[in-house]
Order: sequence, then structure tokens, then C-alpha cells
Amino acid sequence: MDPLAIVQLVLRIALAVAFAGMGVGHFVPAVARGMRAMIPPRLRRWRGALVAATGVCELAAAAGLLIPWPLLRFVTGIALVVFLVAVFPANAVAAADPSRFGRAAIAYTPRLLLQLVLIAVVLVATAPLAGALR
Repeated sequence: MDPLAIVQLVLRIALAVAFAGMGVGHFVPAVARGMRAMIPPRLRRWRGALVAATGVCELAAAAGLLIPWPLLRFVTGIALVVFLVAVFPANAVAAADPSRFGRAAIAYTPRLLLQLVLIAVVLVATAPLAGALR
């Protein structure tokens, strides 16, 4: 296994552990309550379903990061990028009200930068190596 493949494997394992942990958190009542509160106002009608759906997405992403097929890992990476962009508004809601959300309320600019770094890590971890998709 070449060094880049090893780096990708380590990143995918770390990301899978992180997304699995976050995904499980969506189904822990106290955590889910806080997540429901982060849903932007125009989507509050579906906040319970959105929290559950995003939890399922994170669990599916964790599994997708660990599967042995490069094409499916690549698709998982693209789906995760779309997912991370889609959930950012909820993080912005939390950032706007630190007294209400505590540790989840990372200031907007650092949170945006963190989200961009996470997207970059996902892309590096899931990028197909030369010839891998053949």
C-alpha cells in the first residue's frame, strides 16, 4: 500500500468514527433536543424528522467511508460534501445564539472555516487514486 493510500485509509477511519458518533448523537434525547433547536426557523415544522434524517445520513456516511469499493467511497465523499453544505445553516443558527447553545455555538467564521477544512479532508480521504475507478 502506497503512502497516499495509507493516509486516505487513516482519514476515512477517523471520519467514519466521527460521523458514526455524531450520527448516534442524533438519537440521544438530550442531544437531539439541542439539535432540533438549531434547525433554521423556516424548517422548524420538520425539525424532528430532519434531525433523525441527518443522523441516518451520518451513520450511512460512516459506513460508506469504510467500504472497500473506491467508486462507492468516492460517491460517499461527494454526498458528504453536499451534506456538510446543507447542514451549515443549522450551525449558523447556533453560532448566532451562544447563550442558548453553549459549546455547540462555535462562532460563525471559525465554524465556517472548520466546515471548509472538514470538506477538504473528506475530499482527500475519498478521492480515487489513479486507476482506482476502473
